[in-house]
Order: sequence, then structure tokens, then C-alpha cells
Amino acid sequence: MEREMFPQYDLDKIKFSTDAPTFERAVGLYERGKVTHFEEDAWGCSAIVIGTSPYHVSVSARQYDRGSCDCYLGQNDTLCKHMVAVAIYAVKGGEKLSEEDKKQVVSPECGGKIGELTKEQLKDIGAEITAAMRYIKAYIGPSKLWFSYQNSLSEGCSRLAKIVSDLPVSEQAAGLLVDMLLRLDKKLCTGGVDDSEGAVGGFMQEVVGVLEEFAKLDSACVRVFGKKLKGRKTCFGWEERLVKIGDEDGE
Repeated sequence: MEREMFPQYDLDKIKFSTDAPTFERAVGLYERGKVTHFEEDAWGCSAIVIGTSPYHVSVSARQYDRGSCDCYLGQNDTLCKHMVAVAIYAVKGGEKLSEEDKKQVVSPECGGKIGELTKEQLKDIGAEITAAMRYIKAYIGPSKLWFSYQNSLSEGCSRLAKIVSDLPVSEQAAGLLVDMLLRLDKKLCTGGVDDSEGAVGGFMQEVVGVLEEFAKLDSACVRVFGKKLKGRKTCFGWEERLVKIGDEDGE
């Protein structure tokens, strides 16, 4: 198998799909050189990860969370830091991780920096949002896929959280975020999304909080709330907080 065909995931896939504590510990193992005897084959890769004892780990080339490890979690079919560390090695090949590589965005945040976006940037960010939205899809399939489906929703929200947190504070960005919320609202209301664990709904409320911070830093953002949300009713009423800001600003 040629090197460029392996693996079929990248670091973003690992980072946005793994819970923060597991990812952080896996990064620690990788950076301390604990992934040893790394080998690739037609199925995926294998390595010995030095932990409390040497652990024999294998990871699929198709899905980084498919494989095995003889640690306690691995023996109970739970994704462990050893598997994630090997997956990182498969992607990076032992190269040093940058700070951006290691950075996980757990929740969307207001970066606090005011600035305009160019037309090209707006286009690129719109494409990134659309790509992340694909992980937030209708639930179709047997019940055995429910957990992996919920993980897909969480991954989509994590990808969107990174985009939101990188945005400058501006009327343009506020418009992007309101449009994103409306798209998510439609997915929840009529798009067949099963948000039983509340990942998407919780993310949306956090984005509303980001927009409230936008309004404090740049009053021009408030115009977006009135223009896009005035007189509009959403499934869960998240728009009320933003419309209220517009009403108060107009007093």
C-alpha cells in the first residue's frame, strides 16, 4: 500500500471526534515518544505504546476508532488514549505537533477581535460551515448505529465551534452565524435530526451567547438580529434573546 493512501482520516477527524481528556492524553503519549515499533499493513497500522506497561495497539486505516488495545479500556471495546496516540502517529508520522494541531475547541467562543471579512473569506467560511453541517444529518438506520450517529452530531458541532471561535466580531460574521443557526433549526425541526442527547441544541444556545457578546462589542451586529429574526419563530425559541437585544437597542 502506498503511503499516500494511508490513513483515510486526518488529524482534524481525530481531534473533532475524540473527547478532550482522551485527546490530550494521547497527544502527551505521542509527544513523549511513547508510540514505538509502528508498522503499517493492508488493514491499518500497529504499534507498541509504552504506558503503565507496553500495550499492543492496532488501528484501522479507515476509521481511527476501530482497532484494539490490550489495556483495560481497549479490552472493554472503549476508545483509549493508546489507540488515539497511534492514530495521530499514522497521520503525522512522528512529526512535531503545532499548537494549532493540539488545540481543541470544546465550545464556541467570542474571540473579541473586531474586524471585517473579505468576500473571499466569507465564501471560504461559508463553505467550511456547509462541510461541517454534513455531520449533522438525519438519523436513518438501525438502532445499533445510534451511538455512532450521536458522535457524528457532536463532531459536527465541534467543527462548527472552531469556525465560530475564529471569526472576527463584525456585522458580516453575525449574519453568517444567524444563518447558520437558522439552518440548524431547520435540521432539528424538519430535517430528521435526532438530537436526543442535546448536542446540537446546546451548541445553538452557546452560539446565541456568542452573538450576544458580538452585540456588546459592535452595535452594528444588532441590525442583523432584527433583519433576519424579527417576527420569526424557531422551534426552541432561541431567537427571542437576540430579538430582545434589537428591541432594547431601538428604544
